[in-house]
Amino acid sequence: MGGVEKPQLIASDVDGTLLDAYERLSPRTRAVVRRATDAGVPIVLASGRPPRWIPAVANEAGLTGYAVCANGAVLYDIGADRVVEVHGLLRPELLIEVVAEVEKALPGCGFAAERIGNRAIDPDVRNLVIEHNYRNPWGDGEGMRSSRAEITGHPAMKLLVSRPGMSSDEMAAAVRAVLDQSVDVTFSAGMGLVEIAAHGITKATGLAAVAERFDVPAERVIAFGDMPNDVAMLRWAGHGVAMANAHPAAREVADEITGPNTEDGVAQILERWF
Repeated sequence: MGGVEKPQLIASDVDGTLLDAYERLSPRTRAVVRRATDAGVPIVLASGRPPRWIPAVANEAGLTGYAVCANGAVLYDIGADRVVEVHGLLRPELLIEVVAEVEKALPGCGFAAERIGNRAIDPDVRNLVIEHNYRNPWGDGEGMRSSRAEITGHPAMKLLVSRPGMSSDEMAAAVRAVLDQSVDVTFSAGMGLVEIAAHGITKATGLAAVAERFDVPAERVIAFGDMPNDVAMLRWAGHGVAMANAHPAAREVADEITGPNTEDGVAQILERWF
């Protein structure tokens, strides 16, 4: 894209990228998002968030198209409230093996599993099951307390591991040292939480599926991100943009660095065309 050609598809991470420090969409960013969609350019939310955490952001932004959720495991149709595709679910036998190895590497850690049904919130599915010592760094109190056997006993789109007192970087290094290539380890927050997914499932694979639906080549896609779970997407897109507040891993692979999310970094770039 070379910073010149108008993108044919825009993808953005949500937290730390599209949203400001208060997890809100600023008026400036909201305005440029709407100008882009009015111009017929699809905007895809690409997030570690599960589908149930997408509508609040999408509604504020006026987006009704696709969202790549759970770091690429789920493709969600926002307007239809429908799960379109699910890739790389972690099966119970793999979950059991992974949990056993991670516990050796991170004694005292807690586990949680994200699950998915046919909609963002499916009454037939326990969307988030957590064990007693799992600590959500966001402190939102979400999740159904469950036994270890319940957490590992059903297919999951993502396994979450918390360990208070450690950074996510430290945790990820320890976990990668004991796991094989059947799973991938990443994180979207630095506060003692890592996310484990099936090998090869990333925001890049999810975004590629969306681009194929719109018949847009990778080189005409612009993507924005700030954390290690955005690295594959920033590499894949024709123009990958990291926020000034981004993790070093994201900054290293980006084609360009924009302003921080607190200063409308996404809007600063998109205003070149919209």
